[in-house]
Order: sequence, then C-alpha cells, then structure tokens
Amino acid sequence: MTDAPAGGWTTGTIIGLDHPTDRLVRLRLHVEDRVDHLPGQHYVVRLRAPDDYTAQRSYSVASDPDDPLLELMVECLPGGEVSGHLHDVAEVGDVLELRGPIGGWFVWKGDVPSVAIGGGSGVVPLVAMARLAHRLGLRDRLRIVALARTWDELPYAAELQRYGAFIALTRENLGGRVAAPPYHDELAPYVDGAERAYVCGSVGFASYATRLLEETGMRTDAIRVEQFGETG
Repeated sequence: MTDAPAGGWTTGTIIGLDHPTDRLVRLRLHVEDRVDHLPGQHYVVRLRAPDDYTAQRSYSVASDPDDPLLELMVECLPGGEVSGHLHDVAEVGDVLELRGPIGGWFVWKGDVPSVAIGGGSGVVPLVAMARLAHRLGLRDRLRIVALARTWDELPYAAELQRYGAFIALTRENLGGRVAAPPYHDELAPYVDGAERAYVCGSVGFASYATRLLEETGMRTDAIRVEQFGETG
C-alpha cells in the first residue's frame, strides 16, 4: 500500500454548491485543519439529526491537492439519505462533519505511468488525478478512459475531454464515434506502456472494466479497483 496521508473527524463549510445535472451536486468546502490528500482518496460525510441519529457516506475527492478547497461531486441515489440531503437540502454556509482523507491503495502520485477507467460518477477520483497531472506537466503518465450512457450523465465530461481522455458513450454518438462500449483496439493505445491501472465505478462496471483491461494486455496484479454500490 502506498504511504498516504490520513485525517480524522473535522468539519467543512460549504463555500460553493451547484448542480451540473439534475442528479449531481458539486460541493466546494473549506475544511478545518485540513490534511492534504492524494488523488484517489476519499472523505466520509456524516449527517447528524437533532435527535443525534447519524448517516454517513464516502465520496471521492475531485480536487487537485493544491486546491485550497475540497471538491466533492455527489450523485443523488434513489433513497440515499446522505446524497439526497446534499442534493436537495444543503446550502452554502452549511457545516458538515467530515473524516478524511482516507485510503492508500487507490492513489496516484504521478510517479507511475498509468491508465485509469471510470464509469459514470466513478470518474470523480480520476479527475483529481488528471488535475494533478495537468498542473505538474505529467499528462503523458496518465491516460484516462471514461464511460457513460450519455454526455450529460458523465461528470466533468468537458474537462476530461480537454485533458485528452477517451470518452465512450453507450446511448448516444459522440462526434464520429457510434454509441458503444470501448473496443479492444480503442483501449490498446491507452494500456500500452502503462505499469498500473485504476478502475472506479459500480460493482458491475468494475468487473467489466477489469476484464477489458486484462483482455487488452494489462497484468491482473497491476489493476487497482475502487467500486461502489447504491446504499440507503
């Protein structure tokens, strides 16, 4: 496991909040006593009711470690207590309980040539990696592949495209590319020369993307996976 920073419970004040789509909310937070994170790490957000009932959920960090604010992109899931509150109720000025950064396995420091594949909101930690690579002039060490059903359902789609990510949409055409998952020959240039691979998305997507990488020549022991599922 990579030596990575870790932080305990603290608070974060919402400085900025917007809804890029009807299912996504982007939060920009000032975190008290913040510990600098590595791209690929996450934070736990805990909500507390007046009767002290709590609900918490983990969210990947989207911001560059050099960003003075912590950025989270949260997808509102059906029945999600935390995501629903952040999407529908939270306002600028609210103070949230936070714990992080957390995680040392799914991190990228810019030292290893890598390919990263994200599905839907699974691209969020890859955005943090891409922002670091862009700032440090290391874009040749990180190749990103992003999948979504449509352009509007892909968080940070335009930014990822500017960073040179290969974007595959499965429900609508993109430019001259017909809607479809990535083909092996499309993925091969992104895998070529990569010493490590990162996969982030739902359980089903993680299994699919891992298999696709293996079939394209990536060693199984070089693939790091971060998967998530819908929880209440």
